[in-house]
Amino acid sequence: MKELELKYGCNPNQKPSRIYIEDGSELPIQVLCGRPGYINFLDAFNGWQLVKELKQATGLPAATSFKHVSPAGAAVGLPLTETLAKIYWVDDLGELSPLACAYARARGADRMSSFGDFISLSDVCDADTARLIKREVSDGVIAPGYEPEALEILKQKKNGNYNVIQIDADYVPAELEHKEVYGITFEQGRNELKIDEEFFSDIVTENKDMTEQAKIDLAIAMITLKYTQSNSVCYVKDGQAIGIGAGQQSRIHCTRLAGQKADNWWLRQNPKVLNLPFRDDIRRADRDNAIDLYIGEEYMDVLNDEAWPNTFKEKPSVFTREEKRAWLDQMSGVALGSDAFFPFGDNIERAHKSGVKYIAQPGGSVRDDNVIETCNKYGMVMAFTGIRLFHH
Repeated sequence: MKELELKYGCNPNQKPSRIYIEDGSELPIQVLCGRPGYINFLDAFNGWQLVKELKQATGLPAATSFKHVSPAGAAVGLPLTETLAKIYWVDDLGELSPLACAYARARGADRMSSFGDFISLSDVCDADTARLIKREVSDGVIAPGYEPEALEILKQKKNGNYNVIQIDADYVPAELEHKEVYGITFEQGRNELKIDEEFFSDIVTENKDMTEQAKIDLAIAMITLKYTQSNSVCYVKDGQAIGIGAGQQSRIHCTRLAGQKADNWWLRQNPKVLNLPFRDDIRRADRDNAIDLYIGEEYMDVLNDEAWPNTFKEKPSVFTREEKRAWLDQMSGVALGSDAFFPFGDNIERAHKSGVKYIAQPGGSVRDDNVIETCNKYGMVMAFTGIRLFHH
């Protein structure tokens, strides 16, 4: 197959639409089910690169959950704790395969953003992962292969119209890549930067105790940022992104957005949230929406006398600002990556509120001294990579 006609481009009025390789080569993909669209393929190809590099960097199966050409979550296949299994709504599935754990983490970190995602998997999709995908609202999946049982499970989704793409894991793209904007062709070398533990060797803070887990988490952060629309910042803990701030014009807004998502991930693990008395007939997406409101500033939207009976068996008590702050103060050991330098120490101040201990960023700001000084104030470990990771 040398080209694939798509239903339409980014929007229904943008026709014709197709994917092909400029030199006439065969496409490195097979569509096994469904009819993927333009944005589906953008998500699929960016996500595939991300998980392929995560697998190379960590040796673990990897998954990512993409929405609108940026990851909502990314993770490697470490086992789930009982608490994580519960907040990711997979505690009823028993012990999961490493690949399924990777997707549960990638999907579960920011379930609001992952609603209707496109999934990328580093390894052959197994039945565990397919069963998990089948019950989530998702547009499609790309993987290097599918076990027969897994493929049959996925083909049942969306009345047989779920998008399932198989990619050739050995495909190597051309060194130069092109895109057109306003009829003008842009050309650049592909970003083939390899990110490994040596990437974080230039530690510029007084505290230089960079743990092995921190190096893994920072690698996950930077590889994730490599395929996230810039400006972008990524918080990672224990092998998974817990907050991604993408496409903001100001870096502090990236840091705040990603930090709020990381905070929400931690707040969802509070016993008060874990034990919310949901009605038995509440759908998963409605539970996610209710939790998001409950832990946020607009909590009365779900707790007022008219609203709460639609969601809960009994009215929960308010999760007060003081209770939330006390819980957030227990979060620690978080890694943070930035795709370009931090221009001011305010980013570090915000990161500190979300338990950040380890930071990787390019460095090179005229205010590097202020940023380093702020890190030293909190005993953080910061590495300068010297490499910017913009992606557009």
